[in-house]
Amino acid sequence: MNSVTDRPAAVSLNRPARVRLELKNLLGLALPIMIAQLATTAMGFVDAVMAGRVGPKDLAAVALGNSIWVPVFLLMTGTLLATTPKVAQRFGAGTHSEIGPIVRQALWLALVVGLMATTMLFSAEPILHLMKVDPELIGPCMQYLHGIASGLPAVAFYHVLRCTSDGLGRTRPAMVLGLCGLALNIPLNYVFIYGHFGVPAMGGVGCGWATAIVMWVMALGLAGYERWAPAYKSSELFSRFDWPQWAVIKRLLAIGLPIGVAVFAESSIFAVIALLIGSLGATVVAGHQIALNVSSLVFMIPYSLGMAVTVRVGQALGREEPREARFAAGVGMGTALAYACLSASMMLLMREHIAAIYTSDPMVIHIAAMLIVYSALFQFSDAIQVTAAGALRGYQDTRVTMILTLFAYWGIGLPVGYALGLTDWLGEPRGPSGLWEGLIVGLSCAALMLSIRLTRSARKRIRISRSLG
Repeated sequence: MNSVTDRPAAVSLNRPARVRLELKNLLGLALPIMIAQLATTAMGFVDAVMAGRVGPKDLAAVALGNSIWVPVFLLMTGTLLATTPKVAQRFGAGTHSEIGPIVRQALWLALVVGLMATTMLFSAEPILHLMKVDPELIGPCMQYLHGIASGLPAVAFYHVLRCTSDGLGRTRPAMVLGLCGLALNIPLNYVFIYGHFGVPAMGGVGCGWATAIVMWVMALGLAGYERWAPAYKSSELFSRFDWPQWAVIKRLLAIGLPIGVAVFAESSIFAVIALLIGSLGATVVAGHQIALNVSSLVFMIPYSLGMAVTVRVGQALGREEPREARFAAGVGMGTALAYACLSASMMLLMREHIAAIYTSDPMVIHIAAMLIVYSALFQFSDAIQVTAAGALRGYQDTRVTMILTLFAYWGIGLPVGYALGLTDWLGEPRGPSGLWEGLIVGLSCAALMLSIRLTRSARKRIRISRSLG
């Protein structure tokens, strides 16, 4: 899909027709992203289900491992998300030859952050001790993290290449590779968890090594595709070798690091809650992990919409059409809210059936079903904040977004959750329920503040366009 050709058809349309056209273009980008994200997140679902069938201890170890590596993963990939608006704006402006040099510098950045993320996971054990996690879970959790860590450099390279393809409006390659990765993850889990073909049975720990292999296969697959597919030739992605150019990498970091920190701020609050819950025993941890995994799966839809909105806004700004950028952001947020209505209803009505997919333990099902109710309640604020954040990335307005996100999650959400869940400051401690109530407060504050920021950024860009015109 080439969004540059969308504009002439939209000039003479009335508003309802413009909404339909923008929705068509948005979903044309978003649906493959959604499938790719769901496939990637479904790997976590497969890990949880297959580890849960071994036993609650294995599921709890995977859950705690996820609470460590997922925030690191999101900090890393969020930092690399600067590639998408950079590519999208150059694509919208028609300066395709400028895309390759940017991408090659982003790949150098990916090497650095990938190795840093790997080091962080190998050094994570003190965090588990600090949070007073059950000692029986620390050993298998760290073994699981060692497996995951070996695949993180591949994830960094893959993410830059994926952001490049997304910025060009070509989101299907990542979808295909995501589905292939999911299909490969299942048999690899079977081999490493239960022990086959000469591989020793590792239990839940085996999920980490299976995931690492999938990460490398996906990275090499996308690199090969973008190297040879005709659609990428004009961007000159691999036309020559470039050494690091620190001035360019610094500009990428100026946009990407605030994105990474903002994404990390949101994900890490879930991680901290998982670690706080870790002191309550394996059953509670397992129930929390099920609810969190369900939330993650459901979240991938508005998250994918936000990624598509980044592309639509970035390409419109590249064409010097700030009103179209604002319009694309509005349609994206409306679409995310409509999805939130559906997802919240389904989660409320089917919470016990969903929990039963993961485990047959009645106590774990009860805890998970209770927490899924809270997840359903924050669907609306979550949809708004993630789509607004995606639009702000398209505007390359990331520093203030980072500050607002940090304040909402760490300044409001986590303290409220801690007070409600683990202290008697606001009444009797409510345990995991109170911690999830804090999540609702934090996400709601983020949704409000990011919406206001997006409105101001869009108006500012339109005013600048008027003054130049």
